[in-house]
Amino acid sequence: MEKSYKITVGDVTKEYPSGTRIIDIAREFQKPEDYPIIISEYNNSLKELNSPLVEDGIIKFYTTSNKNGRKTYRRSVVLLLQKAVYDLFGSFEYDVHVLRSIDNGYFCQLVRQGSEDEEKTIVEASDEFVDKVERRMHELVEENLPIEKVVMKTKKAMKIFHDLHMYEKESLLRYRTSSNINVYRLGECYDYFYGYMAPSTGYLEVFRIEKFQDGFVVQFPGRFTSEIRPFNPSMKLCRELNLTSEWSLRIGINSVAALNDSIVNGRGRDVILINEAFMEKQISDIARAIYENRSKKFIMIAGPSSSGKTTFSHKLSTVLRGLGLCPHPIPLDDYYVDRDKIPLDEFGEKDFEAVEGIDIELFNKDMLSLLKGERVLLPTFNFKTGKREYNNKYMQLGEDDVLVIEGIHGLNDRLSHSLPRENKYKIYISALTQLSIDEHNPLSTADARLIRRIVRDSRSRGTSAQGTLAMWDSVRRGETKNIFTFQEDADFIINSALIYELSVLKVYALPQLYAVDPSSPEYIEAHRLIKLLEYFMPLPSDDVPNTSIIREFIGGGVYRV
Repeated sequence: MEKSYKITVGDVTKEYPSGTRIIDIAREFQKPEDYPIIISEYNNSLKELNSPLVEDGIIKFYTTSNKNGRKTYRRSVVLLLQKAVYDLFGSFEYDVHVLRSIDNGYFCQLVRQGSEDEEKTIVEASDEFVDKVERRMHELVEENLPIEKVVMKTKKAMKIFHDLHMYEKESLLRYRTSSNINVYRLGECYDYFYGYMAPSTGYLEVFRIEKFQDGFVVQFPGRFTSEIRPFNPSMKLCRELNLTSEWSLRIGINSVAALNDSIVNGRGRDVILINEAFMEKQISDIARAIYENRSKKFIMIAGPSSSGKTTFSHKLSTVLRGLGLCPHPIPLDDYYVDRDKIPLDEFGEKDFEAVEGIDIELFNKDMLSLLKGERVLLPTFNFKTGKREYNNKYMQLGEDDVLVIEGIHGLNDRLSHSLPRENKYKIYISALTQLSIDEHNPLSTADARLIRRIVRDSRSRGTSAQGTLAMWDSVRRGETKNIFTFQEDADFIINSALIYELSVLKVYALPQLYAVDPSSPEYIEAHRLIKLLEYFMPLPSDDVPNTSIIREFIGGGVYRV
């Protein structure tokens, strides 16, 4: 008797014969009005659509409206891009390097490949090149070519990538402990990706290629649309990323493979100290700009979760004191309305990240009084009782006093609507990682911040990794609504990402991630982060200075955070 498997999709349960692939079932449940199904979840594990059934279970299908679907789509488009470039040049002499996320896409550069010892040459992408690449990619979509998964020995894969001049990928695999890996093939193009892929090029209909700076941007559709919105990058953010990326190139560590090489060759301490010195230089530049413009009384600091706002504000205050100013911290949290007055979000839950959760009028009244030189009694928020209190906290500003105001709404002029613009100095801080995993796999800035938060929440807030993961999507929605919108208004953008940090955080994060219940909804994300951290060689925290931003997350810092 032929073996069969009982599979449940939504409220439908059916039996399917052995040999059935998930894609066969997806075709049954694909609704014409929905986006194409691109990836599946099979018994709480992500599975590609070409995967066969192996046991009874539950299958969920995801389109690009889901984050796992969007990631699958983006990775697959990168392989499509590689194939198009190969077809245009007819060899692997040229390649595209995917450097980082920008707006709703990836910033890429066209690179002329050399030998392992030769420097790669960046070739400026012309309008003609961009048009040809996009046209060829659409032709490949029409051809609906299969994206094949090939299981091979890691050493064989390293040899293939060496011959294709993918030296970063070859070096990265040197630190993999598994003897076999999954390599993807599209025609003549082979690659290794951190994650899952679409079954074929026919799934990849929507993208746009646009020339930008010396490279180009591959743009993707948004979450709930099949259209691509106009390209509108934050140019201030781009400049900061260019600055830190160029610095990474100068010190020879712009990829995870290069970082690993430095660690195993005994240069881990040097990497830490050099990176910290670079961070101190940036903070000193900001402090000097504030000192030289004494009208700036309100230093407004904002940034997304786990960007290191609190430690940064302390470090900046220390440098300002060294210059002769007298900074005073003002946490915006102290201006929370009482917890029973917190507004609700669209799901009926208390929205602690809404600007309406701040007593805006009281904040403006107090700040204006301080600007006039008056003595003001400032509030303190009691997080245990959920109420604002007054505990004899008086303040009066003198000539050399400045207020260092830190909170997620710091750049929103609605918060400080009555304060003159000439008295405000706005700083946006975020961990904008400048590392790539390898030539074609950018390292997500959001992932780096999430790992920071998992480590900190476990250490200082008693929240498990599972708890942090459960709330992360809500946190990200709040950031998009309340923080990212205002980043271009900043006077200064500082990148708090440290190139060595994930090697340090790995030691703290892995035990927390392994503790996530395999049957929980958060397990898939925990497993993904475990796989990400496996790419990094561990680095002991002993040499991390006690003033480092990373101490905010791992502990042992000199600042109260």
